[in-house]
Amino acid sequence: MSGYRPEGLDDTFTATASSDDGRPVAVPAIGVVGWLRWAWRQLTSMRVALLLLVLLAVAAVPGTMFPQRGQDPAKVSAYITAHGALGTWLDRLGFFGVYTSAWFSAIYLLLFVSLVGCILPRTKHHWAAMRARPPRTPRRFGRFPAQASVTVQGEPEALVRRTAALLGRGRRYRVDVHDEGDGTWSVSAERGYLRETGNLLFHLALVGLLVAVAYGQLLHYRAQVIVVAGDGFANSETSFDTFEHGRAFDAAKLEPFTLRLDDFESRFDAATLAARDFTAHVTVTEPGAAPVARTIKVNHPLDVGGTQVYLQGNGYAPQVTVKDAAGQVAFSGPVPFLPQDQVYTSRGVVKVPDVSGGQPQIGLLGFLLPTAAQMGPDQWVSTNPEPTSPLLVLSVWSGNLGLDTGVPQNVYQLDEKGLTEAKDASGKPVTLDLRPGDTVTLPNGLGTLTFDGMRRFAAFDLRKDPALGWLLAFALTALAGLATSLFVPRRRLWVRASTSRGNQDEGPTTVVTAAGLARGDDVGLAPELGRVLEAVLGSPVPVTGRAPVEDDSGGD
Repeated sequence: MSGYRPEGLDDTFTATASSDDGRPVAVPAIGVVGWLRWAWRQLTSMRVALLLLVLLAVAAVPGTMFPQRGQDPAKVSAYITAHGALGTWLDRLGFFGVYTSAWFSAIYLLLFVSLVGCILPRTKHHWAAMRARPPRTPRRFGRFPAQASVTVQGEPEALVRRTAALLGRGRRYRVDVHDEGDGTWSVSAERGYLRETGNLLFHLALVGLLVAVAYGQLLHYRAQVIVVAGDGFANSETSFDTFEHGRAFDAAKLEPFTLRLDDFESRFDAATLAARDFTAHVTVTEPGAAPVARTIKVNHPLDVGGTQVYLQGNGYAPQVTVKDAAGQVAFSGPVPFLPQDQVYTSRGVVKVPDVSGGQPQIGLLGFLLPTAAQMGPDQWVSTNPEPTSPLLVLSVWSGNLGLDTGVPQNVYQLDEKGLTEAKDASGKPVTLDLRPGDTVTLPNGLGTLTFDGMRRFAAFDLRKDPALGWLLAFALTALAGLATSLFVPRRRLWVRASTSRGNQDEGPTTVVTAAGLARGDDVGLAPELGRVLEAVLGSPVPVTGRAPVEDDSGGD
């Protein structure tokens, strides 16, 4: 290309090329419309759709690596604080809200447009091909992968029409009979359009999955709550420990019901201590209905008005009472301690406010051992998840816990900033060991602590996603479409019968030639052609095979 531009040409010509005689030839520029057409063709190509599908899967990975603000805002804040500038930049780039970020949504929408743009023209073409007649019989069969030739007695037209009837009714081929003149008749048959139908169904199901996922993300909600045996909760946003929902979800439409945890049963293997069964006995009360006793097990959720209630965890909640230096009860109640291992060594925090005024707030941090065994001086471990010999081991902190600021806190963590750990005269941290019923005096004149007993707790996960049924339906549809596109063979068969003079004593004979063609490798093509000829002619016919050739016989 040169930079020469002939006079008189407008801006649609921007480059030139040389003709055979050396004169410059103007080459029109592609223009804005051309570039847009090219971009659309690239976007709607199958390779770009597959690339976007893989890219969407890769883009979803950060959502499993980083805490998400919609699920655990406190953990996101802690991550940003711990990682400084890195955490700030990750937040700006949307890594703590991956599935609602602009870049994830862009990939999602591009994939949706790509699939729709790919499916629509293919559907139109497929619809036209299904209504079209099978391709005419080729003049020569020499290049086809399956071929047969035999000489028989009979009229060509009768043989061909018998073949067409067999293929059409018995084997579900679309057939077309041709009179080729000079006593020659042929039939062309085709089947396997369900292969492309399955392919289109698979891609339509993918579009349906994308729509269903988007629909679910807009209208779903998910909540978690820990309930101590004997207590309950109402299905309202303020009752949950965490609550995450879609942008179009209306919290006022939560199903009105209450759930009370009556009892919790657990069963462990006596030899290995592995968990065998967990059962939460609950009472559910819906408006206008009598309370109903129900059970919830792992992987067996409870359905209440379309809301699925899952049993996600369980543990022990020590019941403690803390009195301040003035003798007033500053805290009393069960505190869930979260299990850390198979034997339910549980970690927890008791946060005690100042009720008398002038006294520091108290933080009790430590472990609950359901079956405590001493391994050495001040060293205790739990040897069994059952509460046969419980022990509560706590360290004492005092100062400002931030309970009066109104800022939400993680009840299972103790922020040690601004707190002082209680120590004895030798400077060693004070550790309190309590059995059920024990009462100890807190150091530094902070008051007393009583370990009243233990209760069980259960962690429930409440979910409602109106798209789950659609997701299942589209997933099964995609599987059915994919199986159809993979296992339904696409085949074309041709049979030609022409009159041959033959021996004068035997009279006229008919030469029958046949060929078959499949889209892709099809080991059943030659046997299929052999079975058809045997059914028509009444005797086996040898079928020869060749390497597959491109289908240039017409049709799609």
